[in-house]
Amino acid sequence: MTLKVSDIGEKELVKYIIANSNDIVPDDTAITKLNDSNLISTCDMLIQSRHFPENMSYFEMGFKSVTVNVSDLAAMGAEPLGFLLSIAIPKDLPLDAFKKIIEGVLDACNFYSIPLIGGDMNEASEIIISGTALGLCDDPLMKNTYSLDDLILITGDIGHAALGFNMDSPDNIYVNKALKPIARLNEGILIKKAGASSATDITDGLASELYEIKKDGFGFMIYEEMLGISDEYKNISDNLNLDYLDLILHVGEDFELLFTISEDNLENLDIDYKIIGKVTSSDKVEITFENGFSQEIKNKGYEHYVSE
Repeated sequence: MTLKVSDIGEKELVKYIIANSNDIVPDDTAITKLNDSNLISTCDMLIQSRHFPENMSYFEMGFKSVTVNVSDLAAMGAEPLGFLLSIAIPKDLPLDAFKKIIEGVLDACNFYSIPLIGGDMNEASEIIISGTALGLCDDPLMKNTYSLDDLILITGDIGHAALGFNMDSPDNIYVNKALKPIARLNEGILIKKAGASSATDITDGLASELYEIKKDGFGFMIYEEMLGISDEYKNISDNLNLDYLDLILHVGEDFELLFTISEDNLENLDIDYKIIGKVTSSDKVEITFENGFSQEIKNKGYEHYVSE
């Protein structure tokens, strides 16, 4: 039987590329030594049928294409340098729609103070937007440089986008998070300055990101009561016949930062944050529920090429 890419999924495909390259850093971005600093570079491709909900406007498509790339800069604690835009569009796309996409891109570039410096354009059967973000950072935050007993923290609320994707309401905090996510760029810079030991952004779900940063001999214990899940969130999830913890752990698209820091450096943090757990020696990714029961979290999150 011929093995297909869908049989192994995106993460295994990436591992194959990294294993066959001597120059790729297996982290949120590429890191290239540049004079006395480091060039931080990342790219992300968004395809209309896969990444843009039907109720997302053309302006929001453009804005998101910048956000997903800037979020990787944030995870490294990098200062933005420039943004490159490659876009493929159907030849019958209304001109006004194209202009709205570009307005969204430019608005996001202005919001993040990252100038649009170039790109490319082509034709496709659907909208495809590929962005490349460049930044500078003297000492980038890495994914797996934490230590035993470090605290595990997140910025903001997670699971909001996952719930918003399942709602028809035109305007609430959940739908807004799904349609116009914001990268935590300033928070990433402040987290690095505070002495965080590691960081990544939450794109594929909390569980998936924890497994992504896990190294041998270390584990994570997350506490449900520390996640700050509101009664409203639980009630809406229940009314939609959705498991609220499944949304929070396994869906993603929040673009919040997941990071670790020692208790000694906690007082240096000058941002809003939630402490959600601790680095352990269990070699497992676990959660303690509100009732006190603990169990291992499944390694499941959004993956390209894999059908649910």
